[in-house]
Formats: sequence, structure tokens, C-alpha cells
Amino acid sequence: MAITIKTGTIDDVTAVSKHIPELLTTIDNQTVQKRLNNKKALILVAYLEDTLVGFKIGYEQSTTQFYSWLGGVHFKYRRLGIAKKLLIKQEQWAAEQGYKHIHVKSMNRFPQMLTMLITNGYHIGGYVDKQSTMQSKIKFVKQLAK
Repeated sequence: MAITIKTGTIDDVTAVSKHIPELLTTIDNQTVQKRLNNKKALILVAYLEDTLVGFKIGYEQSTTQFYSWLGGVHFKYRRLGIAKKLLIKQEQWAAEQGYKHIHVKSMNRFPQMLTMLITNGYHIGGYVDKQSTMQSKIKFVKQLAK
């Protein structure tokens, strides 16, 4: 089965986000639009054959820094390498745009995400204490190839 990664829309994100149980709040068009407002942004979506199965959203934080904000894969289509393909495509795009670093935050309660980030060259760059190790956020950074 072929996995295709391409540029998507906010509607694509809201459609697939309904099938990602880890997202604790509903991802609606207004939430995404508000976060991306007046920022240089990239929305990637993943298709398995003709089925929308995942997304990854990021945006510019500065002329040298890109932030990978939100992503996920439909629960029925996991362990097929879709998240990694989205990650790699986002990194390639960010490097092509001239960004030097890509930043992302995750949590201990998402061990697969933590493993994927570390395996793909992301380094721990900080910690946001939320009074619980399951709610606190781990900051990651990766230097992009020139």
C-alpha cells in the first residue's frame, strides 16, 4: 500500500484529528487558524492509497526556527511509518525554506513520539514543568542540514 505525503488544508486536519485519541481537545478550524494566523506555515497530510490517515502542522517562529506544532496518525493506520514520513517531509521543507533548527514539544505519555524524535536526531533542549511528569512537556530541537 502506497503512502503519499502532500500539502493539506485545515479541513483535512480537522477530519483526521477525530480519529486520533491522544488529542485531548477537539481540533477545529478556528483553533488551527488562530494558531497559524499571519505565520508562514506548513500543513502536511498523509494518505494511504485514497484514505486520509495523518497530518503534521508547523510554523515559523523566527527566520531561523521552525516549530512543529501538532500531528498525528489515525489510530487504525499506525505502525506503518506514516508519522516518520510526515516528520522527514516537514524537515526537508523547513531546510529548503532556510530554517536552521526545528523545535517540537512532547510528553512522557507519548513514548512512541519520544522514541521517534530521538531516533531521528532530535535532542532534548528543555523541559516545561506542569507539576506532573505525565503533563509536563519535553522540548526537542534538531539542527537542519544546510
